[in-house]
Amino acid sequence: MARAREIDDFHARHPASDRAIFVALAEVIERGLPEAVGRIWHAHPVWFLDGNPIVGYNRLKDAVRLMFWSGRSFDEPGLTPTGTFQAGEVRYTDVEQVDVDDLVRWLAAARDVQWDYEHIRTNRGLVTRTDF
Repeated sequence: MARAREIDDFHARHPASDRAIFVALAEVIERGLPEAVGRIWHAHPVWFLDGNPIVGYNRLKDAVRLMFWSGRSFDEPGLTPTGTFQAGEVRYTDVEQVDVDDLVRWLAAARDVQWDYEHIRTNRGLVTRTDF
């Protein structure tokens, strides 16, 4: 599946150093989760499986953040807990910091371990685990 034009537009609006990180991440995500649908969600690239957000990235003040919505539940090292739910993140300041092997492992875990963020509003702010 081709990358959504809106994701390429997001990349183009950022400096070359950030764009290099974004493109590296997007390429590995798209190879690792070919069935996922990527689009801009809350102003950032996010990939979804069956309507559930799985992985995305954004630019913070001091780094590019890669976030897995269910990352705290992965049995994999390298992700830092973030937010109030089950998300895990890693931050990059240079494309050379992107470890493809780590990213491939996290993507495999993301396919199998998911918390249901798609229905968070109907579940009154609660997320439930929906492992596949």
